[in-house]
Order: sequence, then C-alpha cells, then structure tokens
Amino acid sequence: MTDRAGVLVVAKAPVPGLAKTRLTPAATPEQAAEVAAASLLDTLDAVLSVPRVRRVVAMTGDLEKAAQATELRRVLRWFDVIPQRGNNFAERLVNAHRDVADLPVVQIGMDTPQVTPWLLGSAIAAAHTGDAALGLAEDGGWWALGLKDPLHAMALQHVPMSQPDTGSRTLDALHDLGLHVSPLPMLSDVDTIDDARRVAASVPGSRFAAAVAAISTAGQPIS
Repeated sequence: MTDRAGVLVVAKAPVPGLAKTRLTPAATPEQAAEVAAASLLDTLDAVLSVPRVRRVVAMTGDLEKAAQATELRRVLRWFDVIPQRGNNFAERLVNAHRDVADLPVVQIGMDTPQVTPWLLGSAIAAAHTGDAALGLAEDGGWWALGLKDPLHAMALQHVPMSQPDTGSRTLDALHDLGLHVSPLPMLSDVDTIDDARRVAASVPGSRFAAAVAAISTAGQPIS
C-alpha cells in the first residue's frame, strides 16, 4: 500500500540552555528542555497514529545532549530523520519539503503538542483536495503547512519567520503562486510560560502536561 502523503516534523534537539529559553526564569534551562522534549515526543506520537504516510523528521542540533535523548532515539527509529539544510529557517523549511520527495507534504513543528492524528489527517485531506492547507497560530505565525506539490514551498523563501505577521505573509505568498489554500484550525504555539500552561490544560495526561507541571514558580507547581 503506497503512502498518500509525507508528514514532516521540523525539530530542534531539546538541549538545555538552547531549547524553550523563553520559559525561563519560571523554568530552569533543564526544565525548559524537558518541556521541549515532551512537546516533540507528543507530536511524534500523533504522527505515528496517522496511517499510510511517510514520517519524516528534519532535525537540527545535538540529540546526544538533549533532554529525553534515549526516548527520542527510540521513537525516531520509526521516522526517516534528515538534517536541516540552509542558511536561515525559511531556507531550511523549503529544503525539507523538497527532501520528502514526490508526495504531498504536511509540515508541522514541535511547538503544538496538542496536535491530534485527526488534525493531521484533515491537513492531508485539505492538501489533496486543493493546492495547500495552512494552520495559523494565535501568535501570528503558523503551525502547519500542507502542500500538494512540495516544490511550492518556494513560497516561503522570502517570508520573514517568527514575526507577528508571518502567518498572513505566508498566506499571501501562497496566493501569489496562484494556489488555493484551505484553512486549518488555529492553534497556540508554546513560546511563553503562559502558552505552556494553557496548552498543558488542553492535553491532560500527556507528556507535555507532566513536564509543565514539574516547573515551579515560587515553590508552587504550575498546573
């Protein structure tokens, strides 16, 4: 049975001091890395539950120094792990889409641990039905991009990333290519401690919720 799409996770190794630094000082660097690792692991679990897809992780950073390195290596055995290539984040995204090969691609990051197999399946269906699918994030960015033709990721080349208007500018860039873009539900990325609290409350029992609960502020656990 052939794969119907590629699901591409763009990830950074959750190394203490380098991962989720905006969670400090509420979290220690080690706790922030644990939150990042939990977010990535929950995301990978969701991808593993989507049938008939090629599962790809475009990784950067030193996994050997990462929080939850053993568990990450165990789960990543079920994925094709490729290195990120490029001089900036937009270029790395474009190249990662190209590296998935001749399949429609749904690309997500590791900052939406609340993502579900159903949401990923909806993104795949939308990319098949139209030309593209885009899930905007509450901070003005986007959490998911689905493309029927992965070469259309070229639209990202000149879009500034991690800006309040990244989502709207990505949508404009896709429209400039003449693509029909289906909207996906809006989700919250995890950038700040308030984001982490809110997302953790939406996924009780998850690795992510447990990692956030382990952070203490003034000696009181966040829940």
